[in-house]
Amino acid sequence: MRILAVFEKSERIRHIGHLDIQRSMQRGLRRSGLPVAYSNGFNPHILITFASALSTGACGQREIMDVTMAEPTDAEVFLAKMNRAMPPELHLKEARAVDDRHPALMGSLRAASYDLMVYDSQEAALLNSAIPLMMDQPSIPAMRKTKTALKECDIKPLIYSLSGEGQHIRAMLALTEKEACKPGMLMEALAGAAGLKEPVRFLTTRTGLFGENTEGNLAPLELL
Repeated sequence: MRILAVFEKSERIRHIGHLDIQRSMQRGLRRSGLPVAYSNGFNPHILITFASALSTGACGQREIMDVTMAEPTDAEVFLAKMNRAMPPELHLKEARAVDDRHPALMGSLRAASYDLMVYDSQEAALLNSAIPLMMDQPSIPAMRKTKTALKECDIKPLIYSLSGEGQHIRAMLALTEKEACKPGMLMEALAGAAGLKEPVRFLTTRTGLFGENTEGNLAPLELL
């Protein structure tokens, strides 16, 4: 069986990278005493995967990990033991038991929601006012970084929703194994539409991860 667990990456540890988060979870699982499953081979490791790596510098409110268990484990017991073993900055919020046939998280991922908090209130006001102008355009060019160079692309089809209020820009953006619109790409395009010449400073918080339900609508990934 497997446990799907929703956890938080707080602002205090936002500069910790994904590999360190992964190692912290593995250490927590070992400390918890839970019956986790290990891989075979010369160097066995805990069988754990994450729905999506969170960028260094970003916070996460509802990140999701998938842990394979060696024997049946109650989800509430998993949650309680893990939270005793983990620091509060990596607090587990929910846990759900699924069987081994449940679809892999990464393959089911379709989108992510974000709260982008702009530090400068005047810049935020300009960005908010530029949202309708930008979204009315037939395309939204942005620069995507590849392994070898920067490549121009159109991110408009990858923006499912976009709104602004006060110093916060809220967006639902495509996030799959094949294509994604990163918050930095969106904010660079929006800053251009607002006529801002300098890079905008903002705090990224990923607020949710979404898959596609049987009706073809986006739904929280942890509930699918």
